[in-house]
Amino acid sequence: MIVRHKKLFLLGLILSVAFLIVLSYMFTPNFNGTNAFHASDNLFNSISKGSTYYIPQVAEDAKLFDGKQFQTTIFEDETRLIPYAKTILMKNGLKITDTAKGILVSGDLGSLMARVLEDADAMFKNAGPTLSNKYAMDEKQAMYVWWKTMKEIKSALDQQKSFRAAVFIDKNIIKRAIEVGYNYYGIEGQDAAHRWGILLFSLLFYVVYTLWWGYGIFFMCEGLGLEMKAGKKQEM
Repeated sequence: MIVRHKKLFLLGLILSVAFLIVLSYMFTPNFNGTNAFHASDNLFNSISKGSTYYIPQVAEDAKLFDGKQFQTTIFEDETRLIPYAKTILMKNGLKITDTAKGILVSGDLGSLMARVLEDADAMFKNAGPTLSNKYAMDEKQAMYVWWKTMKEIKSALDQQKSFRAAVFIDKNIIKRAIEVGYNYYGIEGQDAAHRWGILLFSLLFYVVYTLWWGYGIFFMCEGLGLEMKAGKKQEM
């Protein structure tokens, strides 16, 4: 290897080695018991949690379906989930009838939505034991069963051309309640205004650290005499 500009090459080498030292430290569990990347994920997840709490509004909108009766056959293809779905649905007042394939569910659609939202709200507020005690199963498993059950009901309502209810279940009950409650379970929400300092540091560090590596490589290439030049246009 021929070094043409020793000072530039040495500067690039120092920057690159220092970058790798910092990177290796970031993988150590010295950031509240975890590495820097998990700590960063936890920080941004906790701050974003407060802006994803749609459940009260969804519960208010779901009242439009109070008194609307429905009857659908679900889990025709995934029979393994039937025992868990029956436990959850029967605990919440739905009528269940076993069929040759799947289960027939009937009841008040508004009441069903309200029960789902209660459980999703409990998960969002990290009150998981409420679900595990109620259904005698792990709280995350219970929410997964709710997720699969409501997807089955949504598909069945689509087939019955009850599109308004199906769309509401998909966009609100599933995506804005069940999935949010499940994904943010165990995360303590924080106000961004109270953590502005660490947020600003994280963003600035990301920018500086990226440039740090780039300049390290750049100076090493300069030291080796490697340059990027525009190619000459060949005339025909």
